[in-house]
Amino acid sequence: QVQLVESGGGLVQAGGSLRLSCAASGSIVSIEVMGWYRQTPGKQRDLVASITRSGTTTYADSVKDRFTISRDNAKNTVYLQMNNLMPEDTAVYYCATKVPFATAWGYWGQGTQVTVSS
Repeated sequence: QVQLVESGGGLVQAGGSLRLSCAASGSIVSIEVMGWYRQTPGKQRDLVASITRSGTTTYADSVKDRFTISRDNAKNTVYLQMNNLMPEDTAVYYCATKVPFATAWGYWGQGTQVTVSS
């Protein structure tokens, strides 16, 4: 079993920054991809950013050039640096992991709330 614990959420004003962290622990063999999703009530959970073990990244268009995803493989931790935050970024942010060759995300964190005030 793998446990994911997110941290770093909070309340910030528009234009501010936050850095989210997600640490994986437990029975970890290999994590190929780590990613961040976000969800608001009544909305689907959307992928914000992802990063492979080798460092290849993807971003949603809505956060590109504002957010940066990174990971520390030795610590099994993924980060999301969020700059120039906007009210529309308000959501619960979840981290997730995918093992090699998996077609679906295998583990999810409990989520951390990010609230951006106008």
